[in-house]
Amino acid sequence: MLAIIQRTFGGPDVLETVEVARPQPGPGEVLVRVAATSVNAADWKVREGRVRELGNPPLTLGLDVSGIVEELGPGAARFQIGDAVYGMVLGGANAEYLVAQAYTLALKPASLDHIHAAALPVAASTAWQALAAVGAGQRVLVHAAAGGVGHLAVQIAKHRGAYVLGTARAANHEHLRELGIDEVIDYTAVDFADTVGDIDVVLDLVGGEYGARSLRVLRPNGRYLDMQGDAEADPRAEADPRYERFYVEPSGVSLREIATMVDHGHLRVTIDQVLPLADVAKAHQLSESGRVRGKIVLTAWNSPD
Repeated sequence: MLAIIQRTFGGPDVLETVEVARPQPGPGEVLVRVAATSVNAADWKVREGRVRELGNPPLTLGLDVSGIVEELGPGAARFQIGDAVYGMVLGGANAEYLVAQAYTLALKPASLDHIHAAALPVAASTAWQALAAVGAGQRVLVHAAAGGVGHLAVQIAKHRGAYVLGTARAANHEHLRELGIDEVIDYTAVDFADTVGDIDVVLDLVGGEYGARSLRVLRPNGRYLDMQGDAEADPRAEADPRYERFYVEPSGVSLREIATMVDHGHLRVTIDQVLPLADVAKAHQLSESGRVRGKIVLTAWNSPD
């Protein structure tokens, strides 16, 4: 099969297309024919060597997958051959086929094609799990609200009854209003810390000095969720008891709940661009620019869509 690998850490130019052996599923695993994947910030951070959870090169990136079940390993009785599934995997989706633990997958939302389903797993799971304790009437502030995680977090928080605020460039304000946001702040024009307050939960998808500023608008019993898993925490923020470093976990349970929300029309994913997997280096460059609205999706060589 074809796969995109990197033999060393570095820039987008280290990504290369090669032919490798097709993997075989082991106990509890599923072989998936990849229809589409997407780019997350974690992909290019792993590529650069800033995040080492996938180990050392050679590596095949790709954390999101939507595709078709081709083969079942022993004990993977949750699915049937031919099922359309989606999931968050620990690398490997930038290929024609991948092997994944069955518990990381769920049936693809019936209302979505593979392109839109592939944009969801990492970003939607992150927002879903981070907002698990949010309830009606709470005030939630989402930084980078128009980004991959942010625009889904806005919708999930609204669905749970929260009053949702977000920071975003002016060009994205109308889009966020269409998604249901209550209040949007142009971070290029004003300091959010001077304009909002009484926040129960902050989802910080920016990091850096946003931490200390976010704590200024947080209620005494509020929660500040630092979503920048690869970055050094702001020591001023980390010392605060309201600080929490958040990490998403692969979960088919979360994805089943997300699929229900999608199929009932309560959650929609925004696609910025769709590119062939062969253009993954270009997709990484676009993602690194920080100017992506929603997600960049990559269609695999054998995509049925």
